[in-house]
Amino acid sequence: MNSATPHKIAIAGIHTGIGKTIVSAVLTEALGADYWKPVQAGLEERDTDLVGSLISNGEQRVHPEAVMLKNPMSPHAAAEIEGIKIDYERFTFPETANKLIIETAGGIHSPISATKTMADFIAHYNLPVVLVSQNYLGSINHTIATIEVLRSRNIPILGLIINGAENAASESFIEQYTSVNVLARIPHFTNLTHSAIATCAAHVKPELLNKLS
Repeated sequence: MNSATPHKIAIAGIHTGIGKTIVSAVLTEALGADYWKPVQAGLEERDTDLVGSLISNGEQRVHPEAVMLKNPMSPHAAAEIEGIKIDYERFTFPETANKLIIETAGGIHSPISATKTMADFIAHYNLPVVLVSQNYLGSINHTIATIEVLRSRNIPILGLIINGAENAASESFIEQYTSVNVLARIPHFTNLTHSAIATCAAHVKPELLNKLS
């Protein structure tokens, strides 16, 4: 566990569709941070647009992607179709005095390019990670496996965010087995609005500030 709140925080997931974008919106709002998704695949449902609509002053705190791909598929496949080479070592990070929430795509070993994964990107920049998990059959395995991948690369893990329903037995096992703590729980939103995100952010803010500082 990192003892200091970092300026940049990567949001990683235990697999695709785990809720990283919603968690990113809540954390961005709670921490008064900026948001950046370096690689976006698919233009019709841009995560940048969604987060911008859900947080306060989104037009000022959400930064444009480093790479925009038209097709909603794995970035390495979409980039090949479009004849684009993704080189994350050349990414220019947004300049901001605020903390920066960096949303990755897919799971930790999802490709970011033709030869590299999200884990490679995170490790290259030595970004501390908040890991997004859910409680479902198999999630203990997926969560622990992801934690072990991060640790094998010496990537700092700030903690877990549980997206959705609580499962005390599963969460307790993960915490005891890995020594990675649950930072907060984000509920399933039946009505996803700016107000709902603001209410959730206000609720988890004390926990986040306490555990990340």
